[in-house]
Amino acid sequence: MDVVEVGGLRIAYERVGAGPAVVLLHGYVADGRTTWRWQLDGLSDEFTVVAWDAPGTGGSSDPPEGFGTAGYADCLAGFIDALRLDHPSVLGLSFGGILALALHDRHPTVAAALVLASAYAGWAGSLPADVAEARLKQALVLADLSPTEFVGALLPSMFAPATAPDTVAAFRASMLEFHPVGFRAMARASAENLRPVLPRVAVPTLLVYGEKDVRAGLSVARDLEAAISGAQLVVLTGAGHLCNMEASDEFNDAVRRFLHDTVT
Repeated sequence: MDVVEVGGLRIAYERVGAGPAVVLLHGYVADGRTTWRWQLDGLSDEFTVVAWDAPGTGGSSDPPEGFGTAGYADCLAGFIDALRLDHPSVLGLSFGGILALALHDRHPTVAAALVLASAYAGWAGSLPADVAEARLKQALVLADLSPTEFVGALLPSMFAPATAPDTVAAFRASMLEFHPVGFRAMARASAENLRPVLPRVAVPTLLVYGEKDVRAGLSVARDLEAAISGAQLVVLTGAGHLCNMEASDEFNDAVRRFLHDTVT
């Protein structure tokens, strides 16, 4: 794992492969290497694949709790610049999808294309107001629990029931290393409303969702598809929220086809 300093924060990341750059943004639990191991392996034959640990996760520093999507987006833009990645495609999962939208809105010339997986336009932009509020309240409570309690509360909603046990176990282990401060920062950023960003998205966009996702369901997917001009939607049969892990071959095939059509 490599590290770079961006705006006073230590950012840890994995970088493999060669070719057009693809930056991978994980969700608000776990870290880059665990979340994206199948994409780091599966796409690096023809792409430079970079998976960061977002500020407040893995080997990266904690940001201020009020960092917000603006702080995360500016940090990500600085990270991409520090690594000299030229107009990468940006692939975000869950919170990472929120961040990809924020990056495009604040730094519209950075990303060549977006892949939004299990994504929201922020919780407040994609979920009913009471659900978004309850999710943030839950997250702030969970941040004060023990790692075992934290994982026990969140892990059941991450995967479809038929997911391979070793996949779940590896992700569980990474969740146990959560940063309370960083988790609160990401939860507060996730709760924002990025719906106004959707009609301003001006790069090719792929949406990938799991059929069995109970966190960002297909109604969320269809809503983003309707709001983002030209967006393509792929639904992975039987997969849950972490569809890139549960159906990695199908996920990688969809991403590869999209990137071939847009940036290669």
